[in-house]
Amino acid sequence: MDKAIEKRLDNLAALGKSLKTSERFKETIQRAEVKNPWFTKGFVKTAVNAIADEMLEKTKLQDWLNAYPLHEVNKTIGLIFAGNVPLVGFHDFLCCYVAGCRIKIKLSSKDDDLFPAILSLLSEIDSELNERVEIVDTLKNFDAVIATGSDNTNRYFEYYFRDYPKILRANRNSVAILKGNESKEDLEKLADDIFLYFGFGCRNVSKLYVPVGYNFETLFPAFQAYAWLHQHTKYMNNYDYNRTILLMNKTPHFADDKVMLVEDARIASPIATLHYEYWHDENILASKLKQNADKIQCIVSGNPGKWEGASEAVFGNAQHPALNDYADGVDTMTFLLGL
Repeated sequence: MDKAIEKRLDNLAALGKSLKTSERFKETIQRAEVKNPWFTKGFVKTAVNAIADEMLEKTKLQDWLNAYPLHEVNKTIGLIFAGNVPLVGFHDFLCCYVAGCRIKIKLSSKDDDLFPAILSLLSEIDSELNERVEIVDTLKNFDAVIATGSDNTNRYFEYYFRDYPKILRANRNSVAILKGNESKEDLEKLADDIFLYFGFGCRNVSKLYVPVGYNFETLFPAFQAYAWLHQHTKYMNNYDYNRTILLMNKTPHFADDKVMLVEDARIASPIATLHYEYWHDENILASKLKQNADKIQCIVSGNPGKWEGASEAVFGNAQHPALNDYADGVDTMTFLLGL
C-alpha cells in the first residue's frame, strides 16, 4: 500500500480513538442536542461509536481497501451532506480522504456542528488536512460530486450537476423479514433497527414482512427499551398527528404509546409508524424485494445472505454498516478511483 495512503489510515485510526476520549467533542455532542432536539446525546454517541468501531479501525480499513487498485485521486470532490441522522455523510468523506482527494463539503443546517468538530480533531493529527478539506456554503470549482437528499432535492441535483460525474442519493428505507419464531432477544434488537435516530435513517426499518397470522402483540414488549420516546415532544407530535389520521379514517392498526403498525404495501412509513405486509411464500417475497430494490437500503432478517436486492443485516445491526456497505449499492471508492 502507498505510504501516503498508509499514513492516512494511521490518521483515521487515531481519530477513532480521539472521538471516544475527547472532552471537547463531548461538549459538541451536548451542543448538538440543544440545537437539534432530534440529535439526542444517546443517539449521537451511538452514531459516533458506530463510526469509530466499524470505519476507523486500521485492520478493517486495510481489509476494505485491499479490494481496490489504489492510487492518488488528484480531483476536487464536492460533498453534500444530509441532516436526517448524525454524521450521515462521514463515509463519503472517509472515501474521499483515503483516496487523497481535495474535498469541499456543504453541510446540512440540521447537522453543522458535529462534522466541523471531527475535522478539528483530525487536523490535530493530520497537519495538512486544512489544505485539502474545506466547508463551504456553495459548491463551485469541483470535478465531481456526491450528494444525498430527499427525492425532491435529488431532482434538483440531477439538473444542477448534470454535467459532472456524480453519485446522487434520494429517499430509501429498510425492511425487516420476520418468520414468527424470533426470540425475545431478536425482537429487542429489531427495536434498535426501527427506533434508532427516531427512524429517520435510510437504514431504519420502516416496514415489516410478517407471516400470515403473525401475533403483533409479541412485538410491543420487545420495544420497551424505547419507552422513553413517549417523553420526546417532537416525536410524540408526529405520533399524535399520525394516530389521529388513522383514527379519523377508521384505518385498522395496532398501537402502543410510541408506535403504530399499519398494513400497507408501501416501503416508506411516517415517523412513529411501521408498515407491515403479510407473506406466505419465500420465493414470492424474494421477487417482491427485487422489484422494490430501488426503494430498499437494507434487508434485516435472522438469516442474511438469503435475500437479494439490497445490503443485508442481522437483527440489531442495520445501523452499524461495514465499510463496504455502500449506500444505494453504489461503490464510492470505485467511483473515485475511476475519475
